[in-house]
Amino acid sequence: MINTQIKPFNATAFKAGEFVEISEKDVLGKWAVFFFYPADFTFVCPTELEDLASKYEELQSMGVEVFSVSTDTHFCHKAWHDTSEAIGKINYYMVGDQTATITNNFGVLREGQGLADRATFLIDPEGTIQAMEITAEGIGRDAEDLMRKVKAAQYVAAHPGEVCPAKWKEGEATLAPSLDLVGKI
Repeated sequence: MINTQIKPFNATAFKAGEFVEISEKDVLGKWAVFFFYPADFTFVCPTELEDLASKYEELQSMGVEVFSVSTDTHFCHKAWHDTSEAIGKINYYMVGDQTATITNNFGVLREGQGLADRATFLIDPEGTIQAMEITAEGIGRDAEDLMRKVKAAQYVAAHPGEVCPAKWKEGEATLAPSLDLVGKI
């Protein structure tokens, strides 16, 4: 999946109290996070989505849009948003993928279950997947770690010839791969 292009899709999302139509064209030209989760009204999912909501303003300031995706309908997303204190904090897109088109496009549909895996994809402005993470059902994700990955991907994109080492944080030293570094790290 890394370095492949986002595939075409059309879907309805719940955002800012409204239903909006979106497609892959809404992703191009900006950084985007696709945040797949199994189902609304569940257990680990709301904790992850609330954690991500706490970082949404910062992501927006970095030019990143967020699309949470499950195979629930956009109507279900609205009902969850209206009834859950945690989900009520969400200002990003909550995409209904009841046909599983997007979930299949990213290869994270649980066969025979109709649910998405717990998966995150970071997409650059050209529509290319730069990072991905898939965890088991009971393992929640951390928005702070996602933020680090977004910053690293944006840094690498803006500084060709440099790479970010393990545990890299914004402002820390990077590496410039070369023959001189071989065997010295």
